[in-house]
Amino acid sequence: MKTETAPTQEKTSTSPLVWLLVVVLTFIWGTSFILIKKGLVVFSSDELGALRIVIACLALLPFAISNLHKVEPHRWKFILASGLLGNLFPAFLFAYAETRLASGLAGVLNSLTALFTLLIGAAFFRQSITWMRMLGIVVGIAGTAMLIFSDNGSADLDNKFYGLYIVVATICYGGSANIIKFRLKGIPPIVMSSLALLTVGPIAAVYLFTTNAVDKLQHTLGAWEALLYIAILAVFSTAIGLILLNKLIHISTPLFASSTNYLIPIVALMWGVLDGETIQLWHYMGMVVILAGVFIVNRAK
Repeated sequence: MKTETAPTQEKTSTSPLVWLLVVVLTFIWGTSFILIKKGLVVFSSDELGALRIVIACLALLPFAISNLHKVEPHRWKFILASGLLGNLFPAFLFAYAETRLASGLAGVLNSLTALFTLLIGAAFFRQSITWMRMLGIVVGIAGTAMLIFSDNGSADLDNKFYGLYIVVATICYGGSANIIKFRLKGIPPIVMSSLALLTVGPIAAVYLFTTNAVDKLQHTLGAWEALLYIAILAVFSTAIGLILLNKLIHISTPLFASSTNYLIPIVALMWGVLDGETIQLWHYMGMVVILAGVFIVNRAK
């Protein structure tokens, strides 16, 4: 029985569609960190997080409204959990982290998503975990410590700890990926994505009106340009990216879907360097160690 299921999984995980989705998601998400940085020029981290979720929700609202009846009542709690863990919390956490952390380094730390996807799958969804994968997790955590606490000159210790907000965000992503695969199976990606954003969009909208975001659009120079960066971030990285991720998870596995984290740091660092960010030797070493851990986790049997 087991020998029949293995070939199917291998065929699914290496199909051309799967690899196309990985490449597209890599570029979309690798670019998201520089877009956050540009949005933070005018808006605070909480304003950016709220704007990102509200715009993404509005972008998929027609699909959400037309598909409200297609989900069984008992699944709504999982859709809400996916919306919170996969969208709302990370939107605020990444924006807050990038107030003190270079966008390229934020992209590197995002690689930990693959490790936490495995750990959460093993802890809560009965997924197998081998000693080799545990080794990969330990290596990834060691690389994270190197990256966060390496000496980067002007940054003080408080700045280094901002990387921990991204660590928390990757834990959220890992939980959301497992929920999508094991609790929301069978729901079309665009339906699940739009409804997940619908559950958290109103929360973000209510919070947004407690901030100064609207006032900044009226009186702050460059606010509309910053909003454009956030809108691109919301539509592509959040709305479209979420649909593509859900599709990838459904046709492969949560762990394989997280393999985009191999290439996202390269794209993120590229944008960061082009924008004038300085990347130190210790940062590159930490990145290599993190990616080595991700590689071990994904390749281990």
